[in-house]
Amino acid sequence: METSALSRRTEIADAAIKTLANEGMRGFTHRAVDRTAGLPQGSTSYYYRTRAALLDALVGRLVELDELELPDQLEDVEDAIGHMAGLLISWATDNRERQIARYELLLESTRRPELRPPLDRARTQVQLMLAARLHGVIGADAEGVVRQLTAPLDGLLMYHATLAVPPDREQLTGQLRGLIEWAIAYQRSSDSSTPGHEAP
Repeated sequence: METSALSRRTEIADAAIKTLANEGMRGFTHRAVDRTAGLPQGSTSYYYRTRAALLDALVGRLVELDELELPDQLEDVEDAIGHMAGLLISWATDNRERQIARYELLLESTRRPELRPPLDRARTQVQLMLAARLHGVIGADAEGVVRQLTAPLDGLLMYHATLAVPPDREQLTGQLRGLIEWAIAYQRSSDSSTPGHEAP
């Protein structure tokens, strides 16, 4: 794919995120995305012929942006807590539109089951990316720990993003520390109780 085409697809996917966040699923059309991107009418439908293809591109772009913001390496658990606090604050404030778009998709998926597979794949991809970065500081339990953290972290993020209430960093750091310590302890306890598992 030519660089210009790739750049245009990315531009459209970014505009799709913004459109969905601002207009909701009812207002999410190819024409609306064209307007948001400031492109000639028909540009979005040229690259993404169907609404389903446009939504797939939007979900893929959300995952791509998440990956770009994840740290390459983490020194220890405290470093992980600091980075996660920074990400949650960013996602609830400066990048709030991305989260609102996610919530729109999740709500719509309760009525349109065909949306669930790409959303589930996206969630799994983000979990695996975060687990890969935590592996060096948590060890083999990283994937399980991330799975335990997903629901409470989603809850924290939804609270702050939907109410537009910026998190207090000190309070958020304390909450994350407690959640991570709980998740590590829970996962290791669960592993040790599994038949055939040998404690390290």
